[in-house]
Amino acid sequence: MALLQDLIRQIDDQTLRQRIMAEVSKLSKQKKFGLVFEEHLPECTPLYDVEIRRESKVALKAGQVSDIYIVRSIDGDKAMCEHKTDHAEAEFALNDLVAVAEFGEPIYPYLKPIDTVCNAPGSDLWHTLIEADNYHALQLLEYLYAGKVDCIYIDPPYNTGARDWKYNNDYVDGSDAYRHSKWLSFMEKRLKLAKKLLNPKDSVLIVTIDEKEYLHLGCLLEEMFPFANIQMISSRINATGIIRQNEFARVDEYVYFVMIGTSTPRTDSVVTNEVKPVLWHGLWRRDIESRRGTKKGGIAQFYPIYVNDETCKIEKIGNPLPPEVDRHSVENVAGCTAVFPMRPDGTEMNWGLIGTVLEDRVSKGYVRVKKRKGKEKAYTIEYLTSGYIDDIESGKAHIDGYADDGSVIASYDIGSAKVQLLTQWNERSHYSKENGTGLLRSILCGKKFSFPKSIYAVRDCILYFVSNKPNAIIVDFFAGSGTTLHAVNLLNAEDGGHRRCIMVTNNEVSDAEAKALTKQGKRPGDEEWEKLGIARYVTWPRTVCSIEGHDVKGNPLKGNYLGSDIPMSDGFKANAAYFKLGFLDKAAVRIGRQFREMLPVLWMKAGCFGPCPQLKGQKIPAYMVLPENRMAILNDNSLFAKFAEEVGNAPGIATVYLVTDSDADYRSMARGLDGKQTYQLYRDYLDNFRINSAR
Repeated sequence: MALLQDLIRQIDDQTLRQRIMAEVSKLSKQKKFGLVFEEHLPECTPLYDVEIRRESKVALKAGQVSDIYIVRSIDGDKAMCEHKTDHAEAEFALNDLVAVAEFGEPIYPYLKPIDTVCNAPGSDLWHTLIEADNYHALQLLEYLYAGKVDCIYIDPPYNTGARDWKYNNDYVDGSDAYRHSKWLSFMEKRLKLAKKLLNPKDSVLIVTIDEKEYLHLGCLLEEMFPFANIQMISSRINATGIIRQNEFARVDEYVYFVMIGTSTPRTDSVVTNEVKPVLWHGLWRRDIESRRGTKKGGIAQFYPIYVNDETCKIEKIGNPLPPEVDRHSVENVAGCTAVFPMRPDGTEMNWGLIGTVLEDRVSKGYVRVKKRKGKEKAYTIEYLTSGYIDDIESGKAHIDGYADDGSVIASYDIGSAKVQLLTQWNERSHYSKENGTGLLRSILCGKKFSFPKSIYAVRDCILYFVSNKPNAIIVDFFAGSGTTLHAVNLLNAEDGGHRRCIMVTNNEVSDAEAKALTKQGKRPGDEEWEKLGIARYVTWPRTVCSIEGHDVKGNPLKGNYLGSDIPMSDGFKANAAYFKLGFLDKAAVRIGRQFREMLPVLWMKAGCFGPCPQLKGQKIPAYMVLPENRMAILNDNSLFAKFAEEVGNAPGIATVYLVTDSDADYRSMARGLDGKQTYQLYRDYLDNFRINSAR
């Protein structure tokens, strides 16, 4: 394309040159130059809240949502259906079906309140978690926040070939010949919507990825954001490497920064807090003179340490064994492996501590257990020597957290300094094992989530662009374990900011859990299925616990956040609301219920101030003036004068919704509310929020 344009510029005839350039411009819009990928079948949407009727489009809950049937008749709990493509007839149980909307068909979203956490009743800072397919959540967010978002941080599926993401409700794995183009199609649809959210004058899109898709993603971002300044950095997230079969072990990942408008990383305000971790030592003695049975070794320091094979915690410390007693004769402890101090060649050594001292250190977290790579039920015992323990207990070193086995994560502060940001990041605080997996497990008491990000890696990415924006709006529509909201709360606690985070995540269960639940006769939408999904099992519990400062069992979180004196047990002065994105059946819903269901959407559009209001009773109020939420709604135009007076007398009202189908009436009333941000709503509330098709 560039060569063609150069050749056209060499044409002397100006009129001919302009005509050819215009035709080439049309052609270029019809054909992709650069990144080329398949345009896959658009994604369909399961509508669990919509009643199935005759002529409804449906799919099997356990099947592909794009495999569509038309309901021809319903008899009791059975539905006779015709396949949309091959017209084959089949009968299904109604409970096995879900209503479906194809791409382009209008759907009507609402936000169903699920839960809230309020740790700052006097604060108007409310974060939100939306449980939803992020494509439709983004469509709703476009209505709410188009051009208003300061930062989007996403950690999308890496498309490694594992069964870790879905396209049209079907897992995409390494055997799928089109997995790369499906991934690109999947990402393009979402990034197009994300682009509409970002402030065109000054905002940033941050996307993490690994080597499987970083080239494709880079090309896609260049095509979609041609006027942005785009830079990719490499960030070390693992000290020892993530083992991959027949491949190099991965120690880093990549982060794309798409800087829009005047957005630049604010290096003048970036401060690094260097830390030096305490060093752990192997518990068994190395010198051959200290082997079992020698005078130097002593009898008291050869004993079994029983490690729980499931939790990797030390369950029991056995009695010392005299030299003549075979170590294989010790008692068995159910679910545990007896660990002895052994050289690789089988020589029996001695532990570095007597049993009673070791037991005391285990209780204080000064002993840890490490699995030996490639060996089942093989463990290494490590401990902190007395010098490090003295430093911790005197405050010279500080405890930053606790590992899964109860051992301390401790370090020394070296100092703080402003730094020049580089394209190679190697911050220990960014390591995901300690500050992602370890932190999450300490909060969720062992619940598993694959590869959560370090909270400090996410915080730093965001900090570099919103350090001077204390009221920034930050969106993460691949929220996963909820690290982004956690990081935003930490950033606010560190600098007194009032930044608001909006998270979106689906409620998918893992592939293994889906298979197990299916065997039990469970289907998506069943309570047993939904409670194991990401949003309900991981994201929301972490949000509640991190804000309130305890784990899921109610125990106070231990340690401080790295580089600060903020105790994790203090939680954060913040609040959060949890919603599920649902879809209303326009044919069956009364207007009164429509208004009730729309209130959370209006609350979000007004800025999420105060607790989300709820409409009590069946009657639609003539108007609502809600100072705590900084918004007001007029339903009955005949009462405008009284409404305007109350709005004028209510402190803090900034957003006003006027319900009228008349544009002239709306403009007239809006003029009477000078200084307020006004929005027109149609009397049929569903039409205000129709998505998936042109409004």
